Amino acid sequence: MTIQAERVVPDEPVGLDSPGRTAERVTAEQGVRDLGAAERAAAAFLEALGLDVTSESLAETPGRMARAYAELLTPRDFALTTFPNDEGYDELVVARSIPIRSVCEHHLLPFVGVAHVGYLPGERILGLSKLARVVELFAQRAQVQERLTKQVAGWLDTHLSPRGVGVVIEAEHMCMTLRGVQAVGSRTVTSTLLGAVREDARTRAEFLSIAGLGGVKA
Repeated sequence: MTIQAERVVPDEPVGLDSPGRTAERVTAEQGVRDLGAAERAAAAFLEALGLDVTSESLAETPGRMARAYAELLTPRDFALTTFPNDEGYDELVVARSIPIRSVCEHHLLPFVGVAHVGYLPGERILGLSKLARVVELFAQRAQVQERLTKQVAGWLDTHLSPRGVGVVIEAEHMCMTLRGVQAVGSRTVTSTLLGAVREDARTRAEFLSIAGLGGVKA
């Protein structure tokens, strides 16, 4: 039996004093250090490209650019909350279609898509919304999709100590669809499987099927 959570919406951090719960405050290491400097740099960048930032229509654009990129590159802090696996649940727990938005570190253009994240519980289980929080933690920074996929899986493996972890990310990259090859509509799929999700053929096939990769040879 598999528990699936469709379109996970991140919630607010759970109180640390809640009975029967353990929580670890996760603080994002990245963040815009100087928004004013970013705005001035944006203005210089636009001027270098021939745009008149003194015009009425573009006068506020550098500030908007700076704030937009600050939002895209800054994940929110959250409390990682786990619960004892009292029922001894030993099947996959999968959160499907977690929305992701990130910025390609090669062109600083967005890539957007969904992540399917699952794990085989050990002694503790994770609040489902925290899977979305972990995805955001690594997505909202300058990234490449391959690294993002491994970071989410590795972080869960380290902090939750499950028997296995699976992460599949599907995303459309603006640097591929709006420029260069201009392959509009193309999507890139990456996966990282750890522990029993990688080593056990039945579990691997089940996870890949749930993630929509049922045609992939297990």
